[in-house]
Amino acid sequence: MSEQKKAWYASWFDTPYYHILYKDRDYDEAQLFIDNLTHYLNFDEDATILDLACGKGRHAIYLNSLGYNVVGADLSPNSIEVAKTFENEKLHFVVHDMREPLEKKYDAIFNLFTSFGYFSDPEDNIKALKAIHNSLTDYGLAVIDFMNVNKVIANLVPTEVKTVEGIEFHIERKVEDGYIYKDIRFHADGEDHAYTEKVKAFTLQDFEAMMSENDIYLLDVFGDYKLRKFYPNDSDRLIMIFK
Repeated sequence: MSEQKKAWYASWFDTPYYHILYKDRDYDEAQLFIDNLTHYLNFDEDATILDLACGKGRHAIYLNSLGYNVVGADLSPNSIEVAKTFENEKLHFVVHDMREPLEKKYDAIFNLFTSFGYFSDPEDNIKALKAIHNSLTDYGLAVIDFMNVNKVIANLVPTEVKTVEGIEFHIERKVEDGYIYKDIRFHADGEDHAYTEKVKAFTLQDFEAMMSENDIYLLDVFGDYKLRKFYPNDSDRLIMIFK
């Protein structure tokens, strides 16, 4: 576990500052996406859905409000502690490493809002993909909603200062060795803090290669939260449906 704590995602996502920096994310848009996704996937009412890398559970809670049996899983104990206060008969939360297969199988697994590609070892990304695949029921479907790296890199803002709740976040971005880095520095609660987000710049071709090598079937690809066609240079997102 000590090794895990050294990983950037294990420490940064577990801080309150991560949630402060990203507090203004568009949750109306996120709910629209989930509405479109569940409509497209056309689940039974009693479908079981896993929200993998669920954070504090906002999207799992919304999925549950639509009537589904939902489990939210995340590596951050602090986030899961908050999420657990919303549990009910059909909504549960667990601390879980996405590289590990789950004990039960799900009709759908959602990995939303670029919650993939965090690992330094390429083999770990394969493990995570296989774990998702192996945790689906026979007719289950999985969704990875990733950034469209072509558009992100073309529009990368190298430096930015963002003030949220009185904290001045100094942000620097770069592309290096196939990863997109975001360095975040700020002073809060009497201390200087520094974190670096590091996400593998996977293209659709990279995902296709990983999937075909591991007997995973890519069914459909969309380019935005309205589930419109994917255009490599112009789409906002890379949304993949697979089994």
